[in-house]
Amino acid sequence: MNGPLLKVENLTKHYPLGAGLLEKNVPVVRAVEDVSFSVEAGETLCIVGESGCGKSTVARLLMRLVDPTCGRVLMNGIDLARLKTHELRASRRRMQMVFQDPYSSLNPRLTAGQIITEPVENFERLSRKQRNALAADLLRKVGMRPEMMHRFPSEFSGGQRQRLGIARALALQPSLIIADEAVSALDVSVQAQILNLILDLQQQIGIAFVFISHDLGVVEHIGHRVAVMYLGRIVELAPCEALFAKPAHPYTEALIAAAPVPDPTRIRLELSVEGEVPSPINPPGGCAFHPRCPLAVERCRIEMPPLVPMRGGRSVACHVRSDLDHTPTRSA
Repeated sequence: MNGPLLKVENLTKHYPLGAGLLEKNVPVVRAVEDVSFSVEAGETLCIVGESGCGKSTVARLLMRLVDPTCGRVLMNGIDLARLKTHELRASRRRMQMVFQDPYSSLNPRLTAGQIITEPVENFERLSRKQRNALAADLLRKVGMRPEMMHRFPSEFSGGQRQRLGIARALALQPSLIIADEAVSALDVSVQAQILNLILDLQQQIGIAFVFISHDLGVVEHIGHRVAVMYLGRIVELAPCEALFAKPAHPYTEALIAAAPVPDPTRIRLELSVEGEVPSPINPPGGCAFHPRCPLAVERCRIEMPPLVPMRGGRSVACHVRSDLDHTPTRSA
């Protein structure tokens, strides 16, 4: 099929804070606001931003674990929001999710083999021999021994549990896996193993990933493109190498400047921001980032900048950085 594997158009999610049908002017939490992007087959799109920016809400909207306020999520051209229950269930074969917490996302009463094969048995009957063969094959793919299928989640380490979560996601042979902070709870050495596993699986099977993270080092290692979110909106979308080499949006520049740099000889950005993220219940007018932005001008305070396509496959929502002819502040 022509076109992207996943296409998101103007995705919005508001959570009302009041209850009752007759209430008027009920305040809402603007968790996600007018988000659009696409993911090609075999691509990794990373979504980054501070805590509370809407990353995990986007993940739940993509899986339709929650329904959008408005907007569309198209998987192979099919709008998931319009699917009925039985149609949505069938579509879930093509999209799977790896959750953040490897401790709470696995059923403690099931063995590893049962956890892996349960998604498949929601759609087709398997004999015991078929279940064992499938579990053994997937455990090998994620670097675990087949005999581990008889263990319970409590008998695994955190890294092994996350591998088990990935094996479960692979069981239905999906085209897309959404990984929500899939390595944030793991030790650094285990993180590296899981990230390399994801890269190997992508090369072998061609799965696309939407990888949600706040760790820019992880994103730089694994991503093809990066979407930077701030207060529910995408403020920059760019190829990974271009974004880290020359960030266009001041918020992206500030995120990269704040990230630890393990190489002391590496040039790093200096731009920093102060203050707290504004409330999604009462966001500021104009650009939501302007109260913290050192480059803000009067236009930023009154007019919301659109996400504008630019050269090099980049899109930026910024009045000041309306082109790429800028030089971020750097120091040796």
